[in-house]
Amino acid sequence: MKIRRLAAAGAVIVSGALVLSGCSAPAQQSEVIAGTEITVAWNDPFLEYNNASATGNATANTNIVYLTNQSFNYYDDVPSLQKNTDFGTYEKVSDDPLVVKFTINEGVKWSDGTPVDAADMLLNWAANTTNVNTASTDDVTTNEDGTVSTGDDQVFFNSGAVPDTRLGLVTKTPEIGDDGRSLTYTYDQPYVDWEIATGNGVGVSAHGTTQLAFPDENLSGEDAKKKLITAIQDKDASVLAPVSKVWNDGYRYSDMPTEPQKTLSDGAYTITDLKADQYITLTANKEYTGDRKPKYEKITVRFISDPQAQIQALSNGEVQIASGQPTADLLQQVQGLSGIEYKGQAEGTYEHVDLQVTNGGPFDPAKYGGDAEKAKLVRQAFFKTLPREEILDKLIKPLQEDAELRNSNVYVPGTPDYEASVEENGYKDQKVDIEGAKADLAKAGVTGTIDARVIYGQGNTRRQQEFELMRQSASQAGFNLIDVNSATWGADLSSKTDSYDIALFGWQSVSLGVGESGPNYQTGGINNYYGWSNPEVDSLFKQLDTETDKDKQRELVIQAETIIQQQGWTTPIFQFPGLTAWSDTVTGVKPAFLSPTYFWNYWEWAPADSAAE
Repeated sequence: MKIRRLAAAGAVIVSGALVLSGCSAPAQQSEVIAGTEITVAWNDPFLEYNNASATGNATANTNIVYLTNQSFNYYDDVPSLQKNTDFGTYEKVSDDPLVVKFTINEGVKWSDGTPVDAADMLLNWAANTTNVNTASTDDVTTNEDGTVSTGDDQVFFNSGAVPDTRLGLVTKTPEIGDDGRSLTYTYDQPYVDWEIATGNGVGVSAHGTTQLAFPDENLSGEDAKKKLITAIQDKDASVLAPVSKVWNDGYRYSDMPTEPQKTLSDGAYTITDLKADQYITLTANKEYTGDRKPKYEKITVRFISDPQAQIQALSNGEVQIASGQPTADLLQQVQGLSGIEYKGQAEGTYEHVDLQVTNGGPFDPAKYGGDAEKAKLVRQAFFKTLPREEILDKLIKPLQEDAELRNSNVYVPGTPDYEASVEENGYKDQKVDIEGAKADLAKAGVTGTIDARVIYGQGNTRRQQEFELMRQSASQAGFNLIDVNSATWGADLSSKTDSYDIALFGWQSVSLGVGESGPNYQTGGINNYYGWSNPEVDSLFKQLDTETDKDKQRELVIQAETIIQQQGWTTPIFQFPGLTAWSDTVTGVKPAFLSPTYFWNYWEWAPADSAAE
């Protein structure tokens, strides 16, 4: 997901933007081939359209959002950041202070015909900062399903935003210009990742969200936008409180919603059918004016968690593209299929283990009367049982002979910064040491069997195998690992923290941004489901956001990684060997390293028997 979740490659800094001038979106002739449809497979179901929310931040959701919504830029399969100038343009106005301007092209519309404009960008800014919130995470109640309960007059956008980081460095309300099509952001400090700070374009629609928040007012699109703009500029809680509730929860659905605002699209496709845990169907958007014109009239994404079942569906012609976590047997099976092409490569996802420290379980200081050092010793003891080498040798090397352990949470293997971090952060020395684990537990004064529940994706054969290797090793030091695999594991990480103690999954890289790791480890970060909190780590990632010198960036990351390793919060295991297979009845499939992986060039997909490719 981005679990494979929102993650951080952190390998290089994105290139500086050129100054670009605004232009109109020209009328484009459709290249859709009437009557064509392609069915593809993904391992997790679509659950939420707002993938910027704390509950919606998952790869399965982001794949769909990528197909239905545009952005100012995107990553190709190199990966390189490409500007999407048929949607809009952006420029750096000044360096000191950092001022940047984003302009949406004239003629870009939502699927209901309403223009996409500054109102949408302004909502995206408000929701992804804490600047208009009147409540903090301490003031709201998190429910079992991950949603938050707030008072009727409380403004709280549940985006996992951290003050003074990322878009939060823009504390002054951005200025609207160019007849309502541009937004100018003035940063309080330099921010190295400003090109990708706005995330997925403009996010959910401003007018649709406001209409959903005030259903009895029958607001037109323009009136809804005016109401929202004024409320953000004036910080009017009477308007922003209901708007924030809709932004948080209104786009959570697993069956086709009845309200048209919940499926508004400004991209190439719109959602036209959705069945919970089965499939989602997208149809070419007639209002789309972009240059990345799709060939298929419809795309259906089937939700198939079992990689074996995906390949069987591909073999049977039920799906035309499948992708997942291969085993050696699965790879051999794919190689034996006729009419099937495939590509195996390292993915922008790395396997890792995280420990929950706020649920009263074995890794939580509360278990030991608030003794943080004792809890840390127990965490360190557990990681001394983690059989990383055995997992690599038995499960990964049969697929990739030269596979190596990953020893950084931030940097991608093979980059200069990765090697520098590995030399200092401590992960390369983290090996199975049963006697050392026993000694740590003895030092902590912890005796007897330690029960610890492990969550991972239900039906995932490789993770079942990983769990068994982990269980056997940990038992030698007195840990009893309990299998609590779940079909809803992605949502459970944040919404059911009392149901697990150890999480086994993969972080999916979504960009090459320098500061993309911060939300994983900062106090209250959107991807920090575990209650990890360290003032020095918070400070280091805040400094990283505003540091432009590459050598100093690396120093900050290494310092942060070293503390994270010493705290015993998380341990990386390996970089994913990925496998994407597709029918020779479709052309243009090019699997990519970063999310959204094989979806990134959907407009190049075409039936093999068509002239349009």
